[in-house]
Amino acid sequence: MEQTFSRQNTGGHIVWLDIVRLIAMFTVVCCHCTDPFNFYPGTSPDIGEIKFWGAVYGAALRPCVPLFVMITGALLLPVRGSSGAFYKKRISRVFFPFLIWSVLYNLFPWFTGLLGVEPRVILDFFPYSGEDVMRQSLAVSLDYMSGIPFNFSILAVHMWYIYLLIGLYLYLPIFSAWVAQASERAKLGFLGLWGVTLLLPYYNEFVAGYLWGTCSWNSFGMLYYFAGFNGYLLLGHYLRHHDWSWRTLLLAGVPMFAVGYAVTFIGFRHMTSLPDCTDEMLELFFTYCSLNVAMMTVPVFMLCKKVEVRSEHLKRMLANLTLCGFGVYMIHYFFTGPSVVLMRMLDVPICIQIPCASVVAFGVSWLLVAAAYRCFGLKTRWVLG
Repeated sequence: MEQTFSRQNTGGHIVWLDIVRLIAMFTVVCCHCTDPFNFYPGTSPDIGEIKFWGAVYGAALRPCVPLFVMITGALLLPVRGSSGAFYKKRISRVFFPFLIWSVLYNLFPWFTGLLGVEPRVILDFFPYSGEDVMRQSLAVSLDYMSGIPFNFSILAVHMWYIYLLIGLYLYLPIFSAWVAQASERAKLGFLGLWGVTLLLPYYNEFVAGYLWGTCSWNSFGMLYYFAGFNGYLLLGHYLRHHDWSWRTLLLAGVPMFAVGYAVTFIGFRHMTSLPDCTDEMLELFFTYCSLNVAMMTVPVFMLCKKVEVRSEHLKRMLANLTLCGFGVYMIHYFFTGPSVVLMRMLDVPICIQIPCASVVAFGVSWLLVAAAYRCFGLKTRWVLG
């Protein structure tokens, strides 16, 4: 989702970061194509297989968001120029498209009512939505829209990341001042403490709710200031300047990913099998700021550094995705659900429905955004970022 044009000293793109962006962008679309599987609305004789493949793909796709944050850290740390100029450039670039598309997503059920579309179709688009949206009422849509300053709605679930991204942008100039003067040892020390915090979701779920000073009147524990997505920011910055050999990737990276995936998949399947599984329990092993997801993310990031792209045509396509990526993120959620419905209508085997639907949703989204840029030029940024 980060829109910075990454340039080397020679003025060319950092192609391997474009590769990371492509993987992150496609996997986030693929991740949302798993929602109609993991949150299947209704019953089916194939429900067991549907849930199984939703978990198989859902677990493998967890690096998608951490990769985006690592790209941001790799490109923007340390921040150059004044914080005011940085905020004006970055936040304005994401704020207006975020506001426009949040409104459009929340108005969607009302639009379907005006067009005479069956209310149940809304569930094909938004598996998380409930009975209120099926009323197709303007009042319901306006109620969701009134909450935009405070949080995302069930009709615009993917917008959670934009609140996070704006927060990271606000924090970056402050964090940057330390990053610019910190030694490699100091950065590794920070990442080490951050690594400890990646275990806290499991401590809080399985051991105790409070740790290191947290209690009913204090949510900010000892390592609170080393926790969260700022660790991925620093990790992206740090790993940009370090390489792994193919031997390290094979002997360390592959086992890291395999162990991380096994914990994610088995943990998710276990939690969803519990009769009293809450939303928090369901998401526990899918948590982005967890050790198992970080273990999956690092090898993917380092593998991308090994990719060599010699085709100028492919380089131009990757550069175009850099331009269109934020717009693809804004609109793709309109196409993930219908793409899955299409795969089911075509009788595509359940085991490959998610990747096939992802190709359709990603391709349509990219095509529409690229067409908008071709027709309207840079003015498109105000709507699509």
